[in-house]
Amino acid sequence: QVQLVESGGGLVQAGGSLRLSCAASGSIFRLSAMGWHRQAPGNQRELVARITTGGSTNYADSVKGRFTISRDNAKNTVYLQMNSLKPEDTATYYCNAPMASGITYWGKGTLVTVSS
Repeated sequence: QVQLVESGGGLVQAGGSLRLSCAASGSIFRLSAMGWHRQAPGNQRELVARITTGGSTNYADSVKGRFTISRDNAKNTVYLQMNSLKPEDTATYYCNAPMASGITYWGKGTLVTVSS
C-alpha cells in the first residue's frame, strides 16, 4: 500500500524552527522525486521545495535561504528543515511523490502555525 505520512508540525513563534518529516513507502521513495507543498486557508496549494532521487533541490523564492529539503534513502524519509519562520509560513504542509506514470501521491498534511 502506498503511504506518505507527515509529522513534525506544530505551533512556533516567529523566528523559530521546525523540522517536518515525511515517511514514504519504499516503492515510492526509490523511484520518485519528493516534494513539500503548503496550503494556507483561502489560498491555493503551492510548491515549497522538491528534491530529486539524485539529491538536486529547488525552492520557492519565499523560502530560499530559510528552508532546507533533504532525504534519507535508508529511512525512506524526506525532511523539511524550516528556520527563521514567519507568520506567513502558517499553512498545512503536504508531502508528495510524483511518479513517472503520471500518478502523484499525497500525504494528509501536517499543520504549521507561526505566531507573531
